[in-house]
Amino acid sequence: MRCLGLDIGDKRIGVAISDPEQILASPLSTIMRDNDKKAIDAIIELVGKHEVQRIVVGLPYSLDGSVGRQASKVMTFVEQLSKCTEAHIETRDERFSTIAAERLLAEAGTKRDTIRLRRDAAAAAFILQGYLDSLKVSD
Repeated sequence: MRCLGLDIGDKRIGVAISDPEQILASPLSTIMRDNDKKAIDAIIELVGKHEVQRIVVGLPYSLDGSVGRQASKVMTFVEQLSKCTEAHIETRDERFSTIAAERLLAEAGTKRDTIRLRRDAAAAAFILQGYLDSLKVSD
């Protein structure tokens, strides 16, 4: 079973996918979020194409752990998405995922301009990998 990871921002949505064994998350793409319907349609297309059964969405809690404005916006988007797919959707704390993704890309020698283009999908992979790793702990 494959999982899809999403890092939902106001302008872009980073997308990552797991291997069928749910061991490794890899950056897949970035969806421009011009409007929510188009973005959801693009996600649903990926769900069908890759036979995804679970979607893991990063939820950007505030630093104090509360649900702030950005997390509320993500939760609204997730609510809309859940009406369009039978894939199970769950959220995961994603504080600092974008910073961690940028750091990993920089350490890998990625050029600064390329980091900007890849960071959203890399952040989605970071979120999804954390989820996959948590599955191993609970087994």
